[in-house]
Amino acid sequence: MNSLHIDNRGIVSDALFIESPNQDHRPPDSEITLIVIHNISLPPQHYGGDGVIRLFTNQLDPKAHPYYAEIHQLRVSSHFFIRRDGSLLQFVPCQRRAWHAGKSNWQGRENCNDFSIGIELEGSDFDAFEAAQYTTLNRLLVALQQAYPITAIIGHSDIAPGRKTDPGPFFDWSRLQLSA
Repeated sequence: MNSLHIDNRGIVSDALFIESPNQDHRPPDSEITLIVIHNISLPPQHYGGDGVIRLFTNQLDPKAHPYYAEIHQLRVSSHFFIRRDGSLLQFVPCQRRAWHAGKSNWQGRENCNDFSIGIELEGSDFDAFEAAQYTTLNRLLVALQQAYPITAIIGHSDIAPGRKTDPGPFFDWSRLQLSA
């Protein structure tokens, strides 16, 4: 498994970097200690298109799909997106705050975007994830744990219970290879 490198801005080698405007500075003295795993597909349960890229770059055409008409005005992003084939895209440098968690709480700390990295997996609550996605996710997790003082890797559902369900019941937590 080839290792990934994270530069001093928080850009990952081997990732296709497409900068999202939906980002800002982290609060002063906010260490990156949390990784939040999500799932996303646009349109829902359709894989391989450019909907996620368009959403994260504020270019989603509300006429392209009925679901897009409901969400095209959202201003959201994630640090990373792992496609079904395992390819890795990055939208926000790790040193900056991506807008992925929304209203959230982890162990008494509000606003998880302040201290977390968001990783979106192309998928849904209704389909299993691909082996290539776990391979890329594990490479990324190792790099992130080497670069930052990560204390927990959790799902979006863990920081927004009742509001979010991802990464969903088909995400196999046992396939994560965490560094010691």
